[in-house]
Amino acid sequence: MSPIHPLVWLLALSFQVTNGLSIGSWLGGHGPTSRLDWQSYGNTYKAGGRIEFGMFLWAFGLMGNVFHDDELREIRRAALRNQEAASKEAEQSTGKGKAAKKGVDKVYMIPENGLFRWIFYPHYLCEWVEWTGFWVVGGWNCVPARSFLLNEIAAMLPRALQGKKWYEERFGKEQTAGRKAIIPGIL
Repeated sequence: MSPIHPLVWLLALSFQVTNGLSIGSWLGGHGPTSRLDWQSYGNTYKAGGRIEFGMFLWAFGLMGNVFHDDELREIRRAALRNQEAASKEAEQSTGKGKAAKKGVDKVYMIPENGLFRWIFYPHYLCEWVEWTGFWVVGGWNCVPARSFLLNEIAAMLPRALQGKKWYEERFGKEQTAGRKAIIPGIL
């Protein structure tokens, strides 16, 4: 994992705490507040279907996010395995013990599995699907869930577009042709 500036870490932590407090406060104060409210809220076909659909979207997005993040981590894990094997091979050929190098040299590859075949940032897209599902569960009037989703899109979309340009500069247009930044076939 790349190093992160302490200010970025602090701002991210602040954002997450504020987000959690606002969503929890909204659900505690504006959603169903009594046992009777919860019983009537979930027993209607429309509310039950919306909640189930939202939970499905959330789970689908979460699984996709975990899968694609793991694909990115696997690139670094494979590089570490290769470096360790090369280090052991060098030790055996020279016969001298050598201190193991910690960390992984930067390795850049274009992932190929899952949605990486069509887009460069599927983990961002899956994050959006995940939080769209949460918004659906919370209800269309759940302002904090909607705000969080819109803030994520506003923060991640420019990074994805900039990242697509980086991939094109690093690997060339011929190797990156046909891939979009974040939405297959569109953007």
